[in-house]
Amino acid sequence: MAEARLRVTACGPLVSYQDRGRFGSMRFGVPASGPMDRLAHAVAQLALGQPAQATAIEVSLGGITLVCDAGEVTCCVAGGGFQVVHAGESAGPWCVRTLRAGDVLSIRPGRWGSWAYLAFCGELACTPWAGSTSTHTTSGLGGGALAAGASIVVHGARVEVAREGALTVPDVALPRQRARVVLGPQTAQFMPDVLAAFLREPFATTSASDRMGMRLAGPRLALRDALSIPSEPIVRGAVQVAGDGVASILLADHQTTGGYPKIATLLSADTDRVAQLRPQMPLNFEAVTPDQAIRLARADAAARQQALAAVACQPGSLADRLLRENLISGVLWGLDQADGAQTPA
Repeated sequence: MAEARLRVTACGPLVSYQDRGRFGSMRFGVPASGPMDRLAHAVAQLALGQPAQATAIEVSLGGITLVCDAGEVTCCVAGGGFQVVHAGESAGPWCVRTLRAGDVLSIRPGRWGSWAYLAFCGELACTPWAGSTSTHTTSGLGGGALAAGASIVVHGARVEVAREGALTVPDVALPRQRARVVLGPQTAQFMPDVLAAFLREPFATTSASDRMGMRLAGPRLALRDALSIPSEPIVRGAVQVAGDGVASILLADHQTTGGYPKIATLLSADTDRVAQLRPQMPLNFEAVTPDQAIRLARADAAARQQALAAVACQPGSLADRLLRENLISGVLWGLDQADGAQTPA
């Protein structure tokens, strides 16, 4: 079985192995983890013909540089608008490239976005925990974090030349600075004017962010006597407010229970797009009803599915792509007739 070996020469913090996530264990106190941007993670896999849930390397703003020591393997980068340099050549932020022995691949922050995903044609060698290779960064459990000097092994490495090239970044993958939320469940635990301020006043992302959550700068959301509420299950995208009145958005590695009041919860698709915001970027909240949230979620799911279906279509040769669009069938028919063929191509 073919194998590719790569070595990390430079690496920022919070770079880790992530598959689709660890499901069904939150009732045991085990966070789901998984990618901060689930759409981009799936794109990176499907562009290679890989299962959407397969393991990839999640790259933070600290970036990563690696060298291919042995073998060859096709890879894909998707996520934020990062700078991708392969073998000394600049590539698009979303692209499919083939690494060969001696090649250097660098992924660094570009024009936008906080997270990128590096997937490979093959299976990344890393240790699963509780049925998933997703890394819970606080505990280190899962596939694990990467650092300079780390070795990356791809089992069953494949080269897919037909898939190489730039990928189009769909609108549904871009950061969102106006997040849609359903208010609650503890709106009654805030002072009377807080809800209006939450929806009216601007917030901003801060550098106090990691895979667990994102602390916001903005108006102080004054609480009633709410810090004595019992701990309860919490979900990704919840906007919880600590005793100092500061709001935080819970993200992929969020704890499974919490006792701080939650003023709102982001729509799932918006959670991924807000996670791509960089520190000091403005963020506003827009309230929708539960019924509206369901309709919006279905529309977002359809748009995401369309984007994933488009990237999953293997490019193939130029003739194959043109034939799928039914652009040159007549030309090929004419050429066949000239060669004496009796049936159309």
